Amino acid sequence: MHKHAKKAARRTQAASAATGAAVPAAAVTAPTLVAPPGHSSRSAVSAMDNGESVIVTGTRNLGKKARDSTSPIDVISAATLSRSGQVNLADQLNRTDPSISIQAYGADTQALVAAIRLRGLNPNDVLVLIDGKRRHATSNITADAGPEQGATPVDLNMIPAAAIDHIEILRDGAAAQYGSDAIAGVVNIIMKKTDHGGSATAYTGASAYNGDGWQYQFDADKGFSFGDDGYVHVGGQVYHTDHFVTHAIDARSSASPFWPIEPSAIAHGPFLQPGDSNKIVGLPEETRETLSIDFGKTLVQNAFGGIEGYGLITYGHRHAEAYENYRPFFVAPTLYPVGFSPLETDEENDYAATLGVRANDVFGFHADLSTTYGEDLTNIGNKNTANPYLLTTAETGLPSYGYPLDFSPTTVLAQSQANAQWTNNLDFTKPFIAFGKKMNIAFGAEERSEVYVLGAGSPASTVGGGTQGFAGLLPANAGRFSRNVWAGYIDYDVHPLQHWDVDFAGRFEHYTDAGNTENGKISTRYDFTKWFAIRGTISNGFRAPTLAEENYSSLNVSPTGASGILATTSKGAQSIGAVPLKAERSTNASAGIVLQPLSHLSITADVYQINIRDRIVGAGGLSGDQTSGSGATATSAIEATGASLPASIDPSNVSAYYFANGASTRTQGADINVDYLSNFRQYGTVNWTAAIDLNRTRLHHNGTDAFGNPFINEQSISYLTTATPRSKIILNAYWKKDRWDANLRWTRYGQSKDMVTYEDLAPAALRYSSTQFAQFVNTPQWLTDLEVGYQLTKRLHLAIGANNLFNLRPRKMPPELSYLNVAFYDQTSSTVPINGGFYYGRLNFKF
Repeated sequence: MHKHAKKAARRTQAASAATGAAVPAAAVTAPTLVAPPGHSSRSAVSAMDNGESVIVTGTRNLGKKARDSTSPIDVISAATLSRSGQVNLADQLNRTDPSISIQAYGADTQALVAAIRLRGLNPNDVLVLIDGKRRHATSNITADAGPEQGATPVDLNMIPAAAIDHIEILRDGAAAQYGSDAIAGVVNIIMKKTDHGGSATAYTGASAYNGDGWQYQFDADKGFSFGDDGYVHVGGQVYHTDHFVTHAIDARSSASPFWPIEPSAIAHGPFLQPGDSNKIVGLPEETRETLSIDFGKTLVQNAFGGIEGYGLITYGHRHAEAYENYRPFFVAPTLYPVGFSPLETDEENDYAATLGVRANDVFGFHADLSTTYGEDLTNIGNKNTANPYLLTTAETGLPSYGYPLDFSPTTVLAQSQANAQWTNNLDFTKPFIAFGKKMNIAFGAEERSEVYVLGAGSPASTVGGGTQGFAGLLPANAGRFSRNVWAGYIDYDVHPLQHWDVDFAGRFEHYTDAGNTENGKISTRYDFTKWFAIRGTISNGFRAPTLAEENYSSLNVSPTGASGILATTSKGAQSIGAVPLKAERSTNASAGIVLQPLSHLSITADVYQINIRDRIVGAGGLSGDQTSGSGATATSAIEATGASLPASIDPSNVSAYYFANGASTRTQGADINVDYLSNFRQYGTVNWTAAIDLNRTRLHHNGTDAFGNPFINEQSISYLTTATPRSKIILNAYWKKDRWDANLRWTRYGQSKDMVTYEDLAPAALRYSSTQFAQFVNTPQWLTDLEVGYQLTKRLHLAIGANNLFNLRPRKMPPELSYLNVAFYDQTSSTVPINGGFYYGRLNFKF
């Protein structure tokens, strides 16, 4: 075989490895149809974006195109991701696929991780693969109440975007094919595997309206060859963003019309700090470096049809700092005489390695043996902080725990976390013809080990209520938790008739902590003509509780209150009704049509229904003196873990949560995608796309705790059912002529609703209540993005653009719903971003 043909065959085999699909002899020399890195030709981009690309997700048949699949698949090219104008992968997906949403902004540790929701479900219900191999999750859990509470998703931003060839999004339940977590669907990230070419990109921009949030990014990738058919493709990225702050007047400041709002404010007199000192509502400062190395080579030419070795190594480092609520001057007067803003910090290292071998003819089967190890290590800390308890040890005679009297560190380690996953796979696939019918059979096995580690904070972060901003993890709540998973699957694809495709999949999994599960899926498609087809699927699925959901514990202290998340198995959680967790169970059904009435027009429309029972949610939610069936209060439950609360907080503003199988829901919706290419001859070409996701979730059952109380209240129900917009529409026009190109995008976020807590400015009878809430409606809004580019030379391309061109912001909540009159955006919504208009420039060099 010619050298270039061997390389093309290797690239095709590399793509098939994502699902263990066999490589038909006729297809060995045909490369996978993907847009080359930085490719700007209209034909390649259109082919990738309109369904012509060969897919490897949701099927084990090599050569199947996106528009030929039995399940809805979106294929998003690297060029499309780049034209989104966003620099972070999670934001790029949110701007290009309407079925994906992200929360407006995160609080506490949630602000320090990138998570996506698919079809409005929790990020834990989205399975992320890289080249078909299960990716490890972050160790950084979302502890605060909201739609994403309990999530430990794959952190997409730890993957260098420069090394991504394209992304395939399977919008269908796929637990029978891939195992746990695939209830909402699958995101499969396909990395670049070329042995030549490369690109480099420089990006910078800022929020022109706010004057902050400055970002810059530099990324590059390059392919190298060695031997006859060996390749190494290296990609890397360096990213930084400054703090973005939404300016507001703190209600505790004398500059506020609401001052004074509490007895302590009157006793201490007017605050000395400026009124806009509270910077809690914003986006964190972050510096991130990522690297990937993808490689492969034929090891043995003449055995088993050729044996190829392959691998992928990724590494990511993040340092991030997020503002917490401002503390007034009397909290730590000797250290901060005019008050201070604590910073919650994240020092994170994330790495993964995949090694594998595959062969084309092992007794007639394509075989793939691989091992993948990944781990995320996070240190959560506090800086610009203080522990008021330690500052009063001399005058009160309190123990100083080894610190000097009246001394508090200002930088502490609050907790450490680690989440590791080691996965081993053996897959076999064989296409064949029997009785004149095309068939494909695939089977395999998987073994996975998972480890979750919680490390205690330094003593200064825990004693006497802990440090301001984020209290440390107590030694009693630290520990190492692990489990093993064994799985086997079989997949049989047959064409009973020439135009009828039926795919059967089944999977068995055993968890050492969650027991056994059996899952199946049937997918079918019938092509009436070359331009009209119908398709449908039905499946059942599951999601095992994560080790973090089972074992995580933390205490978050605000200026006037505290909120504790308690491990489900702890005495504190059990005192307010917690029971052991079990797996979520789901039933998915979808049906759709595929149309191509014109050569340049394609339309797909799919309706779906996802029933989930025993859904894992944040439960409890006791506040103040409210008691459970045992008589326990939120305060007593938190103190049962060994924690102590600061004396300065309002006892009515204390809440306690745990994770429970608290609800059963039904999600119904529809996805419509239209792609049309217009050729205006001397005026260029325009690729028009329209994508719509309609989504509605309803609660069908509210579970009860150990004392017969409902697991979730009206507010938590809104997180599940109405916090995600009922609709999301993306309209895009990409124009290209000669050296010029332009991309115009409109995104419409539909209505969402949340039941919001009455805060400190509300009447005393409503303040901090866990039974009475205010309904807040985020009204529909259109967002406009624009980018204009020019090809300066054959290799150099310049683009300038604006995300949120007209500086739209979310609707503000009234003062009685805005904590300290500062948190006036609905944090749990996933509509218009809070940072308004953002303007940028990007320079791309191809080599």
